Amino acid sequence: MEIQKWLANVYVNDTEILSNSPSDLSSSATTSTSQETHSARTLCEDTSFNSLGSSSLDAFGPGLGLVKSIAFSDGKIFTAHQDCKIRVWKQVITSSSKQKHQLISTLPTFKDRLFNCMFAKNYVQVRRHKRQLWIQHADAVSGLAVNNDAGLMYSVSWDKSFKIWQISSDMHCLESVRAHSDAVNAIIVNPFDKTIYTGSADGYIKVWRKPDGRKKHQLLTAIAKHESSVNALALTRDGSVLCSGGGDKKILVWERGNENDQNHDHMFVSCCLKGHGGPILCLVHVNGVLISGSSDRTVRIWKYGKGFGGSCLAVLEGHRKPVKSLVGIPGGDLDDSLRVFSGSLDGEIRAWKVMISDESD
Repeated sequence: MEIQKWLANVYVNDTEILSNSPSDLSSSATTSTSQETHSARTLCEDTSFNSLGSSSLDAFGPGLGLVKSIAFSDGKIFTAHQDCKIRVWKQVITSSSKQKHQLISTLPTFKDRLFNCMFAKNYVQVRRHKRQLWIQHADAVSGLAVNNDAGLMYSVSWDKSFKIWQISSDMHCLESVRAHSDAVNAIIVNPFDKTIYTGSADGYIKVWRKPDGRKKHQLLTAIAKHESSVNALALTRDGSVLCSGGGDKKILVWERGNENDQNHDHMFVSCCLKGHGGPILCLVHVNGVLISGSSDRTVRIWKYGKGFGGSCLAVLEGHRKPVKSLVGIPGGDLDDSLRVFSGSLDGEIRAWKVMISDESD
């Protein structure tokens, strides 16, 4: 993934401005649905920083509204904002040979809006006395996902919808789906079969796919096991397992029914991971482990599997406010380490190196 490559370079290039303070964190166990507990020794190295140094990185987009999500595709950076817009950036070399990020477009584009505004059928009711184009989000854009192979980007919003954008060539909106009865908080896409998963404040996870020969996505199933809002979603690399984090402080691990079953798209909870003291705000799946961030200001590393439920391998502490975003990067073939970057409302990004021992398998 492009974001992983970018962060890997940042981590290497900026080590001289970071102060390492390794600490041996004690392992923490959690109770799974099977009531089994497991623990594993994990060594974590923590590096915290709230400024990466103006000499090496660029700050861009000030004053354009709170950034809710970031996605990368084909050298472009897509940012989702509180002001209902998606902005597109590209890195350029200035005359002084410095790298800067330049705003190249805002979605929907002016061309897209101009074309659609000519027809009354393209306007939809968004509030009691307000109509706008169907290609525009009517509330904060809360999440983005990219399918690079298909040249598509997906956006979700507090306006209860998700939209699909063509980004490989001429950037424009292809489809808008009224997905939930409340704000949509998360979206993730399986690149293999293009199945879309959306999570909402209404407590539902909905599964969408566009049948062959059809122009619109259809709802395959709606599942609800969380006792509160669904805030975060993550897929395994092969797309076979979905993980969801909710306002009920739980992480649910979902699996599909057997391929031979008539209802193959039916999903069931195979594991419930508990341990966070606040709502789950972000999830990422890397190298067979799940990483979660919460309003309890901690990051947790989880291992789960058939036959033993799940366990918490480590708790990473240090943030002073809720953890809102995570990126995980595999350490390489030489060891079982992970590099984890956590972003918090305290204004800091923390870089962690997590060593997972063989005892955790």
